[in-house]
Amino acid sequence: MPFVKVEDLSIHYEMEGNGEPLVLLHGMSNNSQSWKEQIQELKEHYTVIAWDAPGYGKSSDPAEEYRNFKEFARILNGMLDQLKLEKIHLLGHSMGAAIAIEFCSLYSNKVNKLILADSTRGAAALSPEENETKLKNRLFSIENLSTEQIAEKRIQALLSPHASENVHTRVKEIMTQIRPAGYRSVAYSLYHLNQMSMLPHIVVPVLVICGELDTVTPIKESEAIHEKLINSRLVIIPDGGHLCYQENPRKFNSSILEFLKD
Repeated sequence: MPFVKVEDLSIHYEMEGNGEPLVLLHGMSNNSQSWKEQIQELKEHYTVIAWDAPGYGKSSDPAEEYRNFKEFARILNGMLDQLKLEKIHLLGHSMGAAIAIEFCSLYSNKVNKLILADSTRGAAALSPEENETKLKNRLFSIENLSTEQIAEKRIQALLSPHASENVHTRVKEIMTQIRPAGYRSVAYSLYHLNQMSMLPHIVVPVLVICGELDTVTPIKESEAIHEKLINSRLVIIPDGGHLCYQENPRKFNSSILEFLKD
């Protein structure tokens, strides 16, 4: 099982395939397992690396909870250094997209192309009161509910009505693996998130993807990000919810391949 040591953390990752490296960053309720359909198809064209963020999956917990995505980006950079990867394509989903933007801003020379799926503007899209409420709700959930209860509570919002029973089962199984250290670190990072001023300075080609029926980070979020970027294209996944890459992997993967090979 592949692990690398970064600072005081043990970071787990999955790596398959050959070719240019494509790094996948999961969202708040997920881990590297959620990219199964992407790894299976994209490994035919790229070396696909899916990490477990600090506090997620098989990676260890940070000694102190993180407060912003810059800390996640720093650990990601450390992982890439350990793997001797100097230049990558980077794909992030939801909170993973926020990490990807942060990474691209800090280490722009290491990114060839950037893919942002179902992105969030975090605090930038909310009033101070709404932002405070979201943080409190997230912290309450992870402190007072079982992971099964959190999964039950969130799953309807994350998936569209078109999601198959298999996808429901898989998403719930992965969501029940969340841990307080990771979840709380992301909750605080989202609370402090405002990357809108960074976007015009990203010069690499960017693909912005969003599920048509995403209610967690609706299309307007992706459109707002797309409009700030100087070199981006926007793709909508038909009938997809927030987890459109799991619901409609065929369309999602073909969009990735088309963008990367263009």
